[in-house]
Amino acid sequence: MRIRHVRIVVGVLLILASLISACQPIGDGPAAEGQADSERTVESVKVAFVYVGPVGDLGWSYAHDQGRLALEELGVETAYSELVAEGPDAARVLQSYASQGYDLIFATSFGYMDSVIGVAAEFPEVKFEHATGYKTAENVGIYDGRGYQGWYLAGMVAGAMTQSNVLGYIAPYPIPEVVRNLNAFALGAQSINPLVEVRPVWIFAWFDPPKEREAAQALIDAGADVVARESDSVEPDKLAEEQGVYAIGYNVVNPEIAPQALLTAPIWNWQVIYEKKVRDVAAGTWTNEPVWWGMEDGVLDLAPVAEFVPAVVQIAVEETKEGILDGSFQFFCGPINDNTGAERVAAGECMDDPALLSYDWLVAGVTGEIPQ
Repeated sequence: MRIRHVRIVVGVLLILASLISACQPIGDGPAAEGQADSERTVESVKVAFVYVGPVGDLGWSYAHDQGRLALEELGVETAYSELVAEGPDAARVLQSYASQGYDLIFATSFGYMDSVIGVAAEFPEVKFEHATGYKTAENVGIYDGRGYQGWYLAGMVAGAMTQSNVLGYIAPYPIPEVVRNLNAFALGAQSINPLVEVRPVWIFAWFDPPKEREAAQALIDAGADVVARESDSVEPDKLAEEQGVYAIGYNVVNPEIAPQALLTAPIWNWQVIYEKKVRDVAAGTWTNEPVWWGMEDGVLDLAPVAEFVPAVVQIAVEETKEGILDGSFQFFCGPINDNTGAERVAAGECMDDPALLSYDWLVAGVTGEIPQ
């Protein structure tokens, strides 16, 4: 799935158009939403989920499934399909759930976008929500979290712990979401250690354990002593443990997998969005307004930093996190140059949401180019 920049630009224009017409700006959290009276209960809403990976991956799909299980604790009837390939397979699964009378269907991978739009047109009475995409329709909403917040904090830890000043980053696909997180990781690391270099390896897969392990090995061979992954398997974490280097996990963290290697991980709490969307459907207040919430809304967090990380680093990370939560810490503020030396963000300026949603360049200190 090689996403060309022209598609990204078109997508950003589409999402911006929907934001302009929305009654609230993107990023408003759950507390900002109103509610309407309705006799329908959340237990009456049938909800289905479509996952690109296995629910046991301890990664992206696992994190989304934890959100599904939280709905079941509320009495909501749910169903899910895992390991659904992006493309025709996804369309068939979505059609199946829609024809079975599910009220709300969550498609949790970027590559499901066109399938969602196509199937939604066939079932206008069904509500669809697509994670990390940019196309909407009358019955299709999009949702995401500000993952870059967690990646910046993780970068701070990595920058403090490296001895080689080389950090590795396993990057799934060259889309703005991944580029944004990669750059945040680099800027976080540079805030602690200006000498760090971040080397990404683009694997063109979300969940591919052998490919992820191979990428991690290549990064270690190139001198990286901290390997971060935005991919979904724990193989890079295991390899880091085996080879005596550090790892930054993703989505969830299980210290038992790599007790001497795992430093921390950006982690997701999707149930915040899922519960809100189900309640909206029950109340008859659901809209297709894009949702892009952050740590301040409870959608994501940073896993506990390993005890062996120096206390001064842990304190710095915690202080920055507090700044994120109270809004005093601002991301992607200048001066920022790209990795060709060109100034991209001037001193005193910060990138706004439209710029973040179309991120297509690498900050200074990140090697290579974004694949086309």
